[in-house]
Amino acid sequence: MRPVDLAREHGLSTQAIRNYEDAGILPAAERTVHGYRTYTPLHAQALRAFLALVPGHGHRTATSIMRAVNRGATEDALRLIDESHGQLLDDRRTLQAVEVALRDLAPVAAERGDTFIGPLAGRLGIRPATLRKWEDAGLVRPRRDPRTGYRIYGAADVRDARLVHQLRRGGHLLEQIAPLIDQVRSAGGVAPLESALREWRGRLSARGRAMLRGAADLDAYLCARERGGGPSP
Repeated sequence: MRPVDLAREHGLSTQAIRNYEDAGILPAAERTVHGYRTYTPLHAQALRAFLALVPGHGHRTATSIMRAVNRGATEDALRLIDESHGQLLDDRRTLQAVEVALRDLAPVAAERGDTFIGPLAGRLGIRPATLRKWEDAGLVRPRRDPRTGYRIYGAADVRDARLVHQLRRGGHLLEQIAPLIDQVRSAGGVAPLESALREWRGRLSARGRAMLRGAADLDAYLCARERGGGPSP
């Protein structure tokens, strides 16, 4: 098969096919005496596997998986897949944490236990600069110590920072999070929050289904390699 034969099935350019081969996504092609690439059904199966992996795992991870398979390192490929599934599980747990946090949504009474930017950033596993960026966007509103000018985060500020952190992990942009934080602060209803959580849950479900489809095509490619005598793991 020619590059155009592979490209046509998926609406790709012939240059994309050559790029995929150069990147190790496809196994190396044989060359004619005139230097033209020739591909086989095995290459077609590799391309289908890669394109099926991308929606669930992302382009970078899908590329790493295919490179590992094509060099015969199947265990490395399976480890990458496991790590990607682990991240999906973490994201599901994060979503559950947000749902639990919003279940008892109510105005926050004044409490003791103020903290500063460094300890709060460390608790969240982010940089202080990220908290300052969220402050610039109006997502957190620490008060300032009148003598030192240091930021002081009260209980409500810590809650807002935690919620922003969770929503950012869920793929929300800062401008999407802002109205949700305002809703939390006012405790005037949870409809916008429920809508955002439904969309987040939908994205996670779609990613999980995409991983299943990618696994099926990758397994078909692995079987084709075994039948065709490709490098063994």
